[in-house]
Amino acid sequence: MSLSFTGYAAVWDRMDRAGDVMRRGAFADAGMVPLLWQHRGSAMGRITALAEDDTGLSVAGTVDDPALAAMVRTGAVAGLSVGYRPRVVHQGGARAILSAELIEISLVTVPMQPLARVIHILTKGD
Repeated sequence: MSLSFTGYAAVWDRMDRAGDVMRRGAFADAGMVPLLWQHRGSAMGRITALAEDDTGLSVAGTVDDPALAAMVRTGAVAGLSVGYRPRVVHQGGARAILSAELIEISLVTVPMQPLARVIHILTKGD
């Protein structure tokens, strides 16, 4: 059984575990990308919407893999992460990503950016 969700795959102006900081506009020209599991393998679902807002890269997606959908449904997997190639960076106290090519979005157990999370699981009535 598939599952639909919304959340943030990236959050602006917050340092991640690697010392990188995503800046608003980094994914301004991003198109649809696959939804992976732990940045590996084939698509486990699809991203159905993505947009930059005041908080970060807001996404909506559908998980088609039944086992992964069950883990998201129970909260065992709630992290989101972006796979990207930096285009424009500013090196200061932290590496600021000003522009990046979005390659994929993954559901992950431990997100590089702790605030990048599944926020809402959509049910049939949503």
